[in-house]
Amino acid sequence: MKNAPLYFLLLCSLFLASFKKNERVTLNEIKVKAPFNMPAIKVPDFSKCQKMPITDFGAVKGDKQKTSQAIAQAIAKASKMGGGVVVIPEGEWLTGKVHLKSNVNLHLTKGAVLLFSEDPADYLPAVSSTWEGMECYNYSPLIYAYGCKNIAITGEGKVKAKMDVWKTWFSRPKPHMESIKRLYNLASQYTPVKDRQMVNDTAHLRPQFIQFNRSENILLEGISIENSPFWTVHPYLSKNVVIRNIKVYAHGHNNDGIDPEMSQNVLIENCTFDQGDDAIAIKSGRNPEGWRLKTPSKNIVIRNCVVKNGHQLLALGSELSGGIENVFMDNCRVVDGAKLNHLVFIKTNERMGGYVKNIHISNIKAGKVDQGILGIETDVLYQWRNLVPTVERRLTPISNIFLDNLAATDVKFLSRILGQKELPIENVTVKNVTASTIHGEKHIHENVENFTNAH
Repeated sequence: MKNAPLYFLLLCSLFLASFKKNERVTLNEIKVKAPFNMPAIKVPDFSKCQKMPITDFGAVKGDKQKTSQAIAQAIAKASKMGGGVVVIPEGEWLTGKVHLKSNVNLHLTKGAVLLFSEDPADYLPAVSSTWEGMECYNYSPLIYAYGCKNIAITGEGKVKAKMDVWKTWFSRPKPHMESIKRLYNLASQYTPVKDRQMVNDTAHLRPQFIQFNRSENILLEGISIENSPFWTVHPYLSKNVVIRNIKVYAHGHNNDGIDPEMSQNVLIENCTFDQGDDAIAIKSGRNPEGWRLKTPSKNIVIRNCVVKNGHQLLALGSELSGGIENVFMDNCRVVDGAKLNHLVFIKTNERMGGYVKNIHISNIKAGKVDQGILGIETDVLYQWRNLVPTVERRLTPISNIFLDNLAATDVKFLSRILGQKELPIENVTVKNVTASTIHGEKHIHENVENFTNAH
């Protein structure tokens, strides 16, 4: 063939052009300053990956089935390519569950609303998930990733849950309570997770909105989240998690904003929370789950966040049997008029074990707080107190808690620390922690060793 070399070069150039168009996802490192050794966090970069609108896969507005299938097909193709951006275009798109795969960015363009069905059947078959710190098979989280690497949810659009059915599940009638009692007993007996099937007609264990389960290198950025059946964002047994510039509005039952659980190397920044429960709640399993999995929540930095409503700005526990350490919250604000119980609340009980240590909170401003700035309680059992007995008693060592420059306008106390005589809470330092009006004693303490109040 006379022009064979030229033909070969043309084929090579076409191949290279195609390869460039479909480049794989890469990783960036984010270095974070903290008062402890904080590893650099790896996050995925999809800037050179192909964009794949769901309309190219047959998505139709208002058609739940076609849109669900289109999203699943686009995610599968993007993952197979080694990196792709699945694009939700402007407009409202009704869907069922979304299961992410490795090397996929789910991107919601400005004006896009991904509206999740209220039909529980759309979140079956059951998947490996959790309920209040206990592993089980339950309804799939609305957006779910299991064992994934290099995943993201980004954009200026919104994900929204239809609440018609879920809100009827907020109540806790006897059949529901019997189901969580059953799960508690299964966990206490170390029953394999595959045998803890919790989907039936009466259990009504609501799914999380977004759960990253046993995944790593995760970016959640820019989106708004409205409503949630249960916890809103749940990084579980995951590593290298960055959550930034998101807005969360969820005022249902158990509607925490972000619940890092047994997760490590986490950055939460520039987020806004308007919650029906805790804004940020760090957890690490309930009772034997944390003891079995032996994975503390560790190296978590939270900064530059705003809370409009919630139970606590930052909660640690009560599910903390795997331990919590190396937490740094800095430069966060609670708006005037917000409904809030504490700025920082550490809660555990005689069944948890685990530990809490090396917690640093600084530069927090708030208006009226219903209870106080710092609360530490070691006998918080909620519904479990009378539901099931203590199977194994393990106390929680709590130590090295540092607060610096926290201010509120109106509180009942600055600190209320209720330790246990057998295991006093140790080494709590509050520096420049103030309130304009204090309605009771500044510091209410039981069984605390080495408390320092500095100015």
